[in-house]
Amino acid sequence: MVEIDAASHNGVDDARDLRERAIFAPSRDRYKIFILDEAHMVTPQGFNALLKIVEEPPEHIKFIFATTEPDKVIGTIRSRTHHYPFRLVPPAELLEYLAQVLSSEGFEAAEGVMPLVVRASGGSVRDALSLLDQLIAGSDGKKIEYERSINLLGFTHDNLMSEVIDAFAELDAAKAFAAVDKVVQSGQDARRFLEDLLERIRDLMLVNSLGKDAQSILRGIGPEQFEQLEIQAARFGLSQLTASAEATAKALSDTSAASNPRLQLELLCARILAPVTTAKPEAAKPEEPAKPESAVTKPAPAKAEPKVPEIEPETKPEPPSAEEPKVERAKKPEPVAAPAEVTASFFRSNWQLILDNLATQSRSAWAVAFTSKVVDYDNEVLTLLFPSQNDVEAFKNSGGAAEVLRQVIRDMAQVTVKYRAKIAESERVPPTAPKIEPNDPDEFTDPEEHEEDPKTVQLPQTDSTETDATPTGEFMLREVLGAQKLKGEK
Repeated sequence: MVEIDAASHNGVDDARDLRERAIFAPSRDRYKIFILDEAHMVTPQGFNALLKIVEEPPEHIKFIFATTEPDKVIGTIRSRTHHYPFRLVPPAELLEYLAQVLSSEGFEAAEGVMPLVVRASGGSVRDALSLLDQLIAGSDGKKIEYERSINLLGFTHDNLMSEVIDAFAELDAAKAFAAVDKVVQSGQDARRFLEDLLERIRDLMLVNSLGKDAQSILRGIGPEQFEQLEIQAARFGLSQLTASAEATAKALSDTSAASNPRLQLELLCARILAPVTTAKPEAAKPEEPAKPESAVTKPAPAKAEPKVPEIEPETKPEPPSAEEPKVERAKKPEPVAAPAEVTASFFRSNWQLILDNLATQSRSAWAVAFTSKVVDYDNEVLTLLFPSQNDVEAFKNSGGAAEVLRQVIRDMAQVTVKYRAKIAESERVPPTAPKIEPNDPDEFTDPEEHEEDPKTVQLPQTDSTETDATPTGEFMLREVLGAQKLKGEK
């Protein structure tokens, strides 16, 4: 077996020397194998010099052209060889291999270090071993610490990444821009930060969609880190995470050609927080829909009047919403009483508290559900009343609002509900019919209008004088043509 560096032996003379050496058969082995490393560096003239022996090699000769750029090898050589592409090693297999190498060397790694090495290597075993050797050389003892690995590999620290995610979940613009300032002041690469942020959003999407099953995909993550991902994923809806991922991917593509990376990071924060800032004015009007709804319930005097007194005592505690401990105290006794028998009256009396808990879980879900009212509950079907069809569509298409509300109800009432929507505007449709009433003749009471009626009756009387029809026609014709009667005519 002979290995030749094609990067330094790429000319015609080198090809001729190889051709002369290949003629002689091996004295001991069956085959003589020539491995040309970095074969794409061979010049076209050198490949043409090798073409004859590659096309008709002796029985004892085997050629192996190793290259990372097979498209640079001339077509005549590629058409006479077999192509075996080597693919990247999957992360799971590479993670197990690196753990074996590390244990054989007598070292151990802190939780979360090995996934960083696998991610930085990009699936290359050689790069992974080089990075692992770098971490071993930089460690003080026999254990590779997470803090030092983050600094050596250049990744974003988990605490800083959690701070950014929490700022997006809490809709805290000041906290988000402060985190961006920390990234810039620490000298970290903006592109690497965006890659880490996109990776974290992807993890949250998997946890949000798969729950506990996502742990089989997110290999190498410890129980504490996975629990933190579950807490963060519960604060977002799937549509919010998808929109954030798209905005981050766009910022990542724009950063490569940007002259001011900090500006791209701040624009990213503005894009993610922009939909929320537009929804804040709507959140300031939770009490206004209650007034028209009370008016809507007035047409049903027997059913609507008892509902209004039940809702009013709950709307009174709304102003001191800043006192969070009071809300938490109210949550504890109700789940205990709920499992006995969940009825429609339970939902009506506790609906405002359910909406308050929904606001703590997801502000976007609360923004599309706070206008709803409970109409009925039967056989695990919860009927909700919405002011308009647009509110129903917003609740259905909000991307996770219905599921978050269902989870809140499940935590409080220990039941899994299904939804049925009703629209309050449908009760106002019948009163629109009397708009045709102005056509009723009884409403015309002005004396002038009654005076016109006898005129319309007198018009047919002119038609009864049939004897004057012909003279009248002749008279009109003469007037139009300017004609005069002849002397002999009467």
